[in-house]
Amino acid sequence: MKRTQSRTGLFLAISALLACNGALAQSAPTADPNAPQAAMPADDTPTQLDAVEVRSEYIPEPMLQTSEVASFVTREDFERTGDSDAAAALTRVTGLSLVRDKFVFVRGLGERYSSALLNGSPLPSPEPLQRVVPLDLFPSEVLDSVTVQKTYSVKYPGEFGGGVIDLQSLAVPDEPFLKLSIGTGGNSVTTGEKGLTYYGSDTDYWGFDDGTRKPPRELQEAVATGQRVDLGNFSREELGRIGRSFGNANLNVLQEKDSINPDASFGGSAGYAADMGGGRLGFVAVAGFENEWRTTFGKEQDGFFVGDSVEFDRDFDFLRTRNNATVNVLLGTGYETDRHRVGLVTLYVHDTIKEAKSRAGIDALAGFVARDDTTEWIERELVNHQVSGSHAFGEYDDLKVEWRGSVAEANRDAPYEKGIRYELVDGYWSHDGSRVQNYTRFSFVEDSLASGGVDVTWRLPVEREVSLAGGLSYLDNDRTAEAREFRFLALDGALPFLNRYQRVDYLLSDFNLSQGLLRLRETTGSFGAAAYDATLKVKGAYLQAEGEVTPAVRATVGVRYEDATQAIEPYDIFTGQRQAGAAPLVNDYLLPAATLTWNLADNQQLRLGASKTIARPQFRELAPQQYQDPDSDRQFYGNPYLVDSELLNLDARYEWFFGAGEYFTAGVFYKHIDNPIESNVNFAGGTTFQSFLNAPEATLFGAEIEIKKYFDPAIDARWWGDSRLYVASNYTWSDSEVNASQGDTVRPYGFPAPVDATLFVRDGSTLQGQSDHIANLQLGIEDEATRTQATLIANYVSERISARGRPGQPDYIDAPGTSLDFVLRRGFTLGGTDMTLGFSARNLLDTDYHEYQERDGNRVDVLRYSPGVSYSVSLSASF
Repeated sequence: MKRTQSRTGLFLAISALLACNGALAQSAPTADPNAPQAAMPADDTPTQLDAVEVRSEYIPEPMLQTSEVASFVTREDFERTGDSDAAAALTRVTGLSLVRDKFVFVRGLGERYSSALLNGSPLPSPEPLQRVVPLDLFPSEVLDSVTVQKTYSVKYPGEFGGGVIDLQSLAVPDEPFLKLSIGTGGNSVTTGEKGLTYYGSDTDYWGFDDGTRKPPRELQEAVATGQRVDLGNFSREELGRIGRSFGNANLNVLQEKDSINPDASFGGSAGYAADMGGGRLGFVAVAGFENEWRTTFGKEQDGFFVGDSVEFDRDFDFLRTRNNATVNVLLGTGYETDRHRVGLVTLYVHDTIKEAKSRAGIDALAGFVARDDTTEWIERELVNHQVSGSHAFGEYDDLKVEWRGSVAEANRDAPYEKGIRYELVDGYWSHDGSRVQNYTRFSFVEDSLASGGVDVTWRLPVEREVSLAGGLSYLDNDRTAEAREFRFLALDGALPFLNRYQRVDYLLSDFNLSQGLLRLRETTGSFGAAAYDATLKVKGAYLQAEGEVTPAVRATVGVRYEDATQAIEPYDIFTGQRQAGAAPLVNDYLLPAATLTWNLADNQQLRLGASKTIARPQFRELAPQQYQDPDSDRQFYGNPYLVDSELLNLDARYEWFFGAGEYFTAGVFYKHIDNPIESNVNFAGGTTFQSFLNAPEATLFGAEIEIKKYFDPAIDARWWGDSRLYVASNYTWSDSEVNASQGDTVRPYGFPAPVDATLFVRDGSTLQGQSDHIANLQLGIEDEATRTQATLIANYVSERISARGRPGQPDYIDAPGTSLDFVLRRGFTLGGTDMTLGFSARNLLDTDYHEYQERDGNRVDVLRYSPGVSYSVSLSASF
């Protein structure tokens, strides 16, 4: 239904003229000031005009609605590329790259410089190392679109460096639907090949433990006393009883699996909508399950460069098999009318990694050939409840009010992380309980977040299209993290000779514990704080004006005020007593932003943007707690003396939309960062660890280009039909520099006072995490009649610094390289039901993962492995 709007005759006449596109407005003749004016009706009755719809040719609606430099991933894009989650889909966006398959880097900047939102609300993170939520948690089935905004708008939180990633969940459907799908897949180095596993529990396949990994009652009772579980607090008999209660064979013993199972997935989605009470009521439900196996065989090295040579402290070959099970559920309901909309969305994601790993090689620091066997079970869970609404008021909908509220909780539970080391003695693997040791760890992270906000926009009753906006927002993010570690040690310095060669379940058996050959000892907190609470409270307010400067030029100017308190409070895990630490970060900021959009023609526009923003340290970067990263096997420590980074952002982009769904864009950008946070590697006590510090400053500038074009080749062949070719490509070049001058200081972890920055920061070096080149290319064929899409997708990311090397040593370099994917979707009808067959092949070039250090032709492979070629096939039915 189309509403007929009314205004005063003069105001409507002027507004109708100004509503024309820029090219027409620029060529329109100037009105004669002496010409007679239209007379107002004597009764001052508004003149009724038919609704006039004016649109710039080919410019997509999202690009018209935003005044910022932005990119959009639509539902159609998800289907074309076949990406299973938001993280993978975003690698197709200009200037974006993916790290560790879950964190998105925008324009080469680390994940800390990007914020992820769900329907405009922030999200908690289940990751111990990041406050940023990993985007692999969001299956593409639950998303309607993704917006990546690269220039800052004061409506968004002030933590902005590379961009804001706003995930939009499915909303009220246009019509009822039901879709069911099932799929399978595999990997060239995993499926049907040998791998490692361990039994665990009966329900591991589904990603849920059946209680096997629950800390035993005897251990819980000992922990409840508030004392360290060790001699002096407990008797030998009590320690023996507690030790015997630990899970043993099913959690300790690595098993060689002759043939790894194929991947499996299934899911469904349904929606319903109906007219009700002058509006439309809708419901949507999405549920899915996926189980995936991946085996990697590779190398881990830790070296020290001396002169023109390198000495290896450790040189290991490893075999690792991961089983990843994901369950996701989205429930949404909404009611909307012409002027009002209210929606409620609940998202649940449960993601579990079950890992078995064995590595063996020379440990020069220990002085022998060693083998390390580990088993892990890591559950990540996210529950998000959000309610939102938008309302329009006034005769002409000039006043709009949008509001949102969200309560979310993310958890990470890692019970029974098991590790045991063996020494090669006379051709046999030996564990003496003293020279080589073992560990059992329990850790968890609980992250809760409550947020809310309201935005009010008023379109002013003036000749030009001008609106004022303002809003308030609040965020309260709290985190609790604890980790406990236990070891089984030989009582008299070493186990008896024969016991040293026992299989791990016999070695740690009830018999050996009962005989007093081994005893349990808690080693929690030996290498850092074992527990901490963290909080971040942010209050925000903004004002913004947006409107026409001339009929062809629009401007947006605004300022955001944020007041934030961020604190890390380590506490004694045994007594609960707070420990002294760094003072909380208490800051307030005024963050201005301005953008200018010039419509050069009816299908071309130029955007300019400038802003000031910030980047706060993440909780884990501040917390003085030891953490073992399961991906890199490196130990991490936080640095409680980190401070906020402050950024100046400048952007310019030209956009030309030369056809329906076709465009060409080119842009440049510049960023200056004060106190950028970087990760640095150091060495102490025979252990290589990674921590964080604030470098003095950094600059980043670059250019990006993107094109998308359809072709209709004149192929007179029956098999070709109405197919058309599709080409999309983007490329980002950037250059960065970290600066450290004489007199600049930094404060690394473990140093009681600031030290010379040049000891840890290389003046003129590339900004950590920044790739000079990022390129994507998509070549495809589409046929709407047969519902066929075939797309070849190439992605290239050049080398980047993953971490600063220890003082005097080269940096750690991550080399993502080139990946090539192929995705095919074919629709057909079976028994009157619309069916879709999907096929995908990932990493067709079999590109290795490679992190290394290099100097004078010598190389240390910090981590290298082949992920193999992955493939999947799926079948879905729509009713």
